[in-house]
Amino acid sequence: MDPKHSQDEQSDVFAGFRTAFKSFATEAIHVGQEPEQWKSMAVVPPISLSTTFKQQEPGNHAGFEYSRSGNPTRNCLEKAVAALDGAKYCLALASGLAATVTITHMLKAGDGIVCMDDVYGGTNRYFQRIASQVGLEVSFADCTKPELLKAALKANTKLVWIETPTNPTMKVVDIKACSDLVHEHNKDIVVVVDNTFMSAYFQRPLALGADICMYSATKYMNGHSDVVMGLVSMNRDDLHERMKFLQNALGGVPSPFDCFLCNRGLKTLHLRMERHFKNAMAAAKFLEADPRVERVIFPGLPSHPQYEVMKRQCTGCPGMITFYIKGKLEHATTFLSSLKMFAIAESLGGYESLAEHPAIMTHASVPEKERDVLGISDTLIRLSVGLEDEADIIEDLEQALAAAHPKKK
Repeated sequence: MDPKHSQDEQSDVFAGFRTAFKSFATEAIHVGQEPEQWKSMAVVPPISLSTTFKQQEPGNHAGFEYSRSGNPTRNCLEKAVAALDGAKYCLALASGLAATVTITHMLKAGDGIVCMDDVYGGTNRYFQRIASQVGLEVSFADCTKPELLKAALKANTKLVWIETPTNPTMKVVDIKACSDLVHEHNKDIVVVVDNTFMSAYFQRPLALGADICMYSATKYMNGHSDVVMGLVSMNRDDLHERMKFLQNALGGVPSPFDCFLCNRGLKTLHLRMERHFKNAMAAAKFLEADPRVERVIFPGLPSHPQYEVMKRQCTGCPGMITFYIKGKLEHATTFLSSLKMFAIAESLGGYESLAEHPAIMTHASVPEKERDVLGISDTLIRLSVGLEDEADIIEDLEQALAAAHPKKK
């Protein structure tokens, strides 16, 4: 591949998408990081490892009393993420699933949840095997089709859970259309958008009508595959009050060191996401043109069913690609085992390229019949395209495809 030609092709990769959010990089670097909050005037917020804080007299503390309730390092991170989400508040949790569980604890037995049909395997497992066992009524609907979402709403529905793009089949949900529909049905229903795949740089669900934006910050928001964390952003005072109570009462908070690392990761989020998009676009185009590939699902390609929705509500696309390799399970596993630079691993959104087999790995907990309906077949492969050189990414995909489909002599 001619590198110069490739760069020319990618120069318009953002054409047609929403304009980037104003001052995003500046806010990522400066909001919540003010040196004046520290006696030392430290430019980089320190790691506050202390579990407890001195009070001048009983009940009179200087903003912090116990690190589960609040921590200076966590506070810096939460302020920064709130700014990037265009939110009034943000709360950090111990993992993405801790965020999911904490949100769901706002409900009571008998309340209903409508969840997007294609979601992260851990979300599906929690809703089906845990939430449904403690009195919550959980149903699933394809939210890319508003009529199906509308039909799923009931009198007891209190929460609608949207993931977009979905994991792993990359469906794109029109957040504004769904939020308007749900709130027209009942303004008190809380609409949650799992924004993990997009990061704050490419999508702002709250500006599109959602009530809560959540992340597994383990992925793009941190971006270095060395932190497990969840984030929850919101504008409503009542939701923040309830969630802040649950954050403390349930205790699923991240360590100060993890908060420090994630806070640092935010400083390069805009740079990383742009490179992820450009590399993924090149990889998606390569795969789509390859005769050994059955189908490519990437929201940045015009062939994607919700391509226009993606451009309308997002400023770009993440590095996530799913594709169906021609053949059977053995072709998919041979492809994966033959990769040299891509690592076969779960998770996503780090600087390194990863590949996985959803039916065997991330979505193995989803019942087989449901996987079949969703299209999570034996030949589906998910890629998290990293920040490596484009030519090396393409070369690795090419040689793995050649191994899976060797030419007959």
